[in-house]
Amino acid sequence: MAAQPNRPTPLMDPSRYKTYAVVSPLSTHFRKATCAETACPHYLNGWGVRVENCTPDLLHAARTSGRRYRELHVAEGENWLVFEPGQECFRASTHYLREERPPLFLVRDGDHRGNPRRTKTRQHLNPQTWVDDFAEHQQTLADEIKKG
Repeated sequence: MAAQPNRPTPLMDPSRYKTYAVVSPLSTHFRKATCAETACPHYLNGWGVRVENCTPDLLHAARTSGRRYRELHVAEGENWLVFEPGQECFRASTHYLREERPPLFLVRDGDHRGNPRRTKTRQHLNPQTWVDDFAEHQQTLADEIKKG
């Protein structure tokens, strides 16, 4: 189980909060990229896979992947498949590059517990209006605290 963030216990119901976020979603702000485009260290330098750490099916997949490699015997019980530089690594499908798009400036009702009123997320068209909205909200909170 993943560790939970260290958050203070909220003092109010989630409907009394707003969440401000600047996001660049993977689906809209990034594109798939090659090892060469991302300067992947495995592509640039080559990489090794320890034979003894692989299951039989992974070892078979590595040997029949079409990538150039040599087998290196280091010691008894330590053997490696050493892959040459200049070829796609085994994690090539996870390489992305950021697109030239501005981030999204969002305001949601609620907090990390959710948006109980199910109001629609507001998207500001530019960072300045998002900052202004945030400042107005902070001032409203300060005024409420001052009232007691």
